[in-house]
Amino acid sequence: MNDRFFSLQLFVRVARTGSFSVAGRELGLSQPTASRIIAALEKKVGVALLTRSTRAVTVTEAGADYLARAEVILAAMDEADHAARGTGELRGILRIATSSAFANRAIFPRLARFTGQHPALRVEFMLNDRRQDLIGDAVDAAMRVGSLSDSNAVARKIGVVYRVLAAAPSYLDRAGVPQSPTDLPNHACIVGPASQGLEGWAFERDGKKTSIRVEGRYILNGTDSATKAAAAGLGIVSSTHLSCLEEFQNGSLVRVLPEWEMGEADINVVLPAGRASKPSARAFCDFMVAEFKEIQELFAPSWPLALNGFNAKRPPAARKAAAPLHSVVE
Repeated sequence: MNDRFFSLQLFVRVARTGSFSVAGRELGLSQPTASRIIAALEKKVGVALLTRSTRAVTVTEAGADYLARAEVILAAMDEADHAARGTGELRGILRIATSSAFANRAIFPRLARFTGQHPALRVEFMLNDRRQDLIGDAVDAAMRVGSLSDSNAVARKIGVVYRVLAAAPSYLDRAGVPQSPTDLPNHACIVGPASQGLEGWAFERDGKKTSIRVEGRYILNGTDSATKAAAAGLGIVSSTHLSCLEEFQNGSLVRVLPEWEMGEADINVVLPAGRASKPSARAFCDFMVAEFKEIQELFAPSWPLALNGFNAKRPPAARKAAAPLHSVVE
């Protein structure tokens, strides 16, 4: 039974990583040994689960179905072990998907408080500014900002972010300070991932709404890179206050058109539906809810009211508290 259970663990990791070598290293096996164990599993099952080539290892149609069922079994065993220990200790691997910017700005500075309580837990990050497939990439928990489009997910709101315009004082000294959104087409604008594909940057002030079409002088596929480009004095960036908070605090960025609101977006912890969530994923979700409750409380009083001589304005206070887990149906 133990050999079969281990074979399932190995098969899942080979299928998800697409590599016998990588999966073998994770479980302390050589590549030939890992390959031999999977071959024995396929013989026992009576069907090929993986297609092997010199370039990659991929699952067959039967392997994809077997993978989905195997992950349910492994999650149930993980739950049983966790309950049997009765200590709250977390073990195994927790796979977290999010953008590199969100990880750098919101997770990494706080993660030690979580992992320090669970020394036997390993955390694997899948960082991409494009959203990952929760099921296909075997994600245990994902951090998502903005609308949720994955119907195969369970989400918990933990906070909000506010969209803002920001620029370096050096850029504003050189190019001038925009007085209204209609001035933006005359400025060098930096377009990051969140702004790509939009028809324009939307603004609202005193009930008046306007949208300005912006052709980016600089177009970047990374949120952090867009922030760094703005801090380097290249132009004006549209981003979230969370992505710029450190730069606002150290003065390398200041707000532009602070009297105009640009909207807000929810921050959610998302767990894949259709299979039992890991105890570590649920614990991480609870941890982030608690952390962001503290962060949201700090945002309003710490929001810079005046930076380097340029007026700034506190964003609207968060209007919604952290919400309970709910299924995403869109």
